[in-house]
Amino acid sequence: MLGKLVHLGFDALLISAFLAGVKRTTGLTPALYQIPNKDIRQVVSSWLETGEYIFDFAVVFFGRSSSFERKR
Repeated sequence: MLGKLVHLGFDALLISAFLAGVKRTTGLTPALYQIPNKDIRQVVSSWLETGEYIFDFAVVFFGRSSSFERKR
């Protein structure tokens, strides 16, 4: 049971980081105003902010690695 919860939590973070990448590259974001419940909207907003933090961390981590290079 605990393993399944950890797996689902990790999947949720990966999806959130993916959405952060989409936001950074295209400007597209989920329409949070369409969520009628204010509390759920706040939870989803926090979840998306966590994804942005993870995305930023990954960019810094990979940017410092010699295994990756920047191409502009």
